[in-house]
Amino acid sequence: MSYVIQLSHIVINTKNREKTLSQDNKTDLFKYIWGIVTNKNCRLYRINGIENHIHMLIGIHQSISLMELVREIKRSSSIWIKQLGNSPKFDGWSKEYAAFSVSWEAKDSVINYIKNQEEHHRVISFDDEYKSILQQHEINEYISPQ
Repeated sequence: MSYVIQLSHIVINTKNREKTLSQDNKTDLFKYIWGIVTNKNCRLYRINGIENHIHMLIGIHQSISLMELVREIKRSSSIWIKQLGNSPKFDGWSKEYAAFSVSWEAKDSVINYIKNQEEHHRVISFDDEYKSILQQHEINEYISPQ
């Protein structure tokens, strides 16, 4: 038997980074995404976000690719959000996403970072945060909203 742990910090933003996610029902959205992740034999360590993006730390099972997992999270949750109807301006997720490998030793630090999104974004905008994360991971081109 093979044993694999692949931790990924995943950031998904709304289409055009518009503030279209209802904060009143974000707990329900996060539970729904937890169900998607769990059904793919993966482990959601932490999820949080604000009106225009979400952060997740996921342990990805070896039977699924990162791209496949993110595609399913975006597809299923987009349908669910639109059917629920509590985020009427939500027009889907952006085509882009960001994912970063996380060492086991850094897991708790990333969990705390994700946990404190609301406080964090009182000080820094999502665009500035996104640029900073990309630069920290030596991704030099900032991707404009799509």
